[in-house]
Amino acid sequence: MKQILQNLKNGNTELAEVPAPILKKGHILIETSTTLISAGTERMLVEFGKSGLIDKARSQPDRVKQVLEKIRTDGLMPTLEAVRSKLEQPIPLGYSNVGKIIETAEDVHGFSVGDRVLNNGNHAEIVCVPKNLCSKIPENVSDEEAAFTVIGAIALQGIRLVNPTIGETIAVTGLGLIGLVTVQILKTNGCRVLGIDVDSSKCEMARSFGAETADISKGQDPLDIAKSFSKGKGIDGVIITASTESNEPVSQAANMCRKRGRIVLVGVTGLNLSRADFYEKELSFQVSCSYGPGRYDPNYEQAGNDYPFGYIRWTEQRNFEAVLEMLSNGSLDFKPLISHRFLFQEAQKAYSTLTSSEKYLGIILNYKNRENNKFSNSVTFPGNNNKTSKAVVGFIGAGNYAGRTLIPAFSKAGAQLQAVVASSGINPAFYAKKYGIPVAGTETEIIIKNSLINTVVIGTRHDSHAKYVIEALREGKHIFVEKPLALTIKELEEIENEYRSLGDKAPLMMVGFNRRFSPQIRKMKALLEQTNAPKSFILTVNAGEIPSNHWTQDIRSGGGRIIGEGCHFIDLLRFLAGSAIKEIKTVYMGDNPAVDIKSDKASITVSFKDGSFGTVHYFANGHKSFPKERLEIFCNGAILQLDNFRKLKGYGWKGFSKMNLWKQDKGQFECVAEFVKAIENGKPSPISFEELIEVSKASVEASI
Repeated sequence: MKQILQNLKNGNTELAEVPAPILKKGHILIETSTTLISAGTERMLVEFGKSGLIDKARSQPDRVKQVLEKIRTDGLMPTLEAVRSKLEQPIPLGYSNVGKIIETAEDVHGFSVGDRVLNNGNHAEIVCVPKNLCSKIPENVSDEEAAFTVIGAIALQGIRLVNPTIGETIAVTGLGLIGLVTVQILKTNGCRVLGIDVDSSKCEMARSFGAETADISKGQDPLDIAKSFSKGKGIDGVIITASTESNEPVSQAANMCRKRGRIVLVGVTGLNLSRADFYEKELSFQVSCSYGPGRYDPNYEQAGNDYPFGYIRWTEQRNFEAVLEMLSNGSLDFKPLISHRFLFQEAQKAYSTLTSSEKYLGIILNYKNRENNKFSNSVTFPGNNNKTSKAVVGFIGAGNYAGRTLIPAFSKAGAQLQAVVASSGINPAFYAKKYGIPVAGTETEIIIKNSLINTVVIGTRHDSHAKYVIEALREGKHIFVEKPLALTIKELEEIENEYRSLGDKAPLMMVGFNRRFSPQIRKMKALLEQTNAPKSFILTVNAGEIPSNHWTQDIRSGGGRIIGEGCHFIDLLRFLAGSAIKEIKTVYMGDNPAVDIKSDKASITVSFKDGSFGTVHYFANGHKSFPKERLEIFCNGAILQLDNFRKLKGYGWKGFSKMNLWKQDKGQFECVAEFVKAIENGKPSPISFEELIEVSKASVEASI
């Protein structure tokens, strides 16, 4: 299928061929008929992409701070590589989509195949959208008008926050799409509306909707007009829908408001507020969040859990429905907002309008439906992979780590890359083109059932690892699974039973415990092997905070951070000790109202059968300036200290004092290379299956 993608590195807008998405739990599969280009948001992304690196940095100072912090911990080159990789990865455009349902998940109710629905899907021929972000379209509302509904919901949410009453005076600053829709809804609500803009044509349209206007391009002073408009009493409320770096819209809003007036920011402006502007009038100021309650809440959007109607009257979906109802009963008219129409195939011409001198407002894309809804879940590309490796690899999962580390690592190791799949087709298509992989898709069977592929790399979310491992084992394929191997003891036992049932025919199994392959860790191992004395380990992980609603914190999907990431460090101590794990105990941070999450602040003590022991201090409550990982080993009167896989120091070791690297090396590429080499040479896996199970079970036990 075709989808519009934006390259943030060079600003190019591409109509790309990507695999059609697959249906997911709680989602709806929709064939698109019409989409609306959001002139403000999408123009901003295009202009950001076309700007130089310095201008990109200036526009995102918070990101620059993150980059500088990463340089301090990881080094210059890894940071630059990460930034370049982030910028070159295309992003999907669009969030105002209309189409017909072609399939619904089993747990979706209230929607049927053939229903016309409004949704926040991208500009693509097929979209897969959560049920709470879809609404049925009334029969008398056209697809083109319905496409404005998401924009309408953004306007409506801003209005709900300003809470206007009949007869109040409300100013709307910025008469773009959202501003003009805001004007219409306010008039429907019985308000007197003042529209403010620098574009005479937009002011003229606002007047056609019943507003009075202040046309700045004609030298009209908004403050003078607002004073007259409010009969000298001051404006009751201001909704700012403008997009500008200037602080002027907020200052202007404060000055035109009456005492205890309300200001709501829907657009994007400078926010250097003057206390004097707000103090004497006791003004209220609030920023509106997109379509309404539920936005950015994964429990609502992705899991499909609605908010109770009696307690939260208006949600994203209910705001969609309200806008559609106003369209249906004639309270709103979006037809005048349409300035351009293009066929979807002319998308690049449509986007060139955004950066031209031509005036535009609502740009509609119309789609030609294919016969019999025939959209493929795979796309083929010209492969440049001429390798004849015995390791023929398919990748399940194409997220950041898979795309930036695993795929290039297997390519560098000489493996033959055959296919890459993920639930969304954008990343598989991007990485397939970048690395010369012949097939990109969205169905895992493309890999699991492919007789050409003998090696499966699993880089999906943690809760799917065990499932894909077992499926690959049953097909007799070698397996490299990015940690963890599984989330529960039951899953590990199922994997173990499946693996052992294959006997001598069992394929190679590998978990991405890469740190044991780091050159500095290998040096430490070699030094420790010079003595039989037990070792004492202190491993401090300055893990950094991750929001509580991030999927890795979810026990069901991520398993929590001890299983999800802590397993790395348990494996590292197991490798350096060179002895089986005897016992593992974990102490978590205690109850305290100031602590939201306790499970990512823990000390894990591991005892080994040879008398060695170690403690992993896994802390998410530290500062980024401190090394992310610090390992100290005390053994037989000597000490080794490793900081962030860059600086290794030895104290009391004969013939060794230090080993420093120019850039951080956590062993990711060597880990993959050793696995590929084992397949090529018919050798055992670099980490034995018994040790993988041992470490994985210990990690699960540590998290309980």
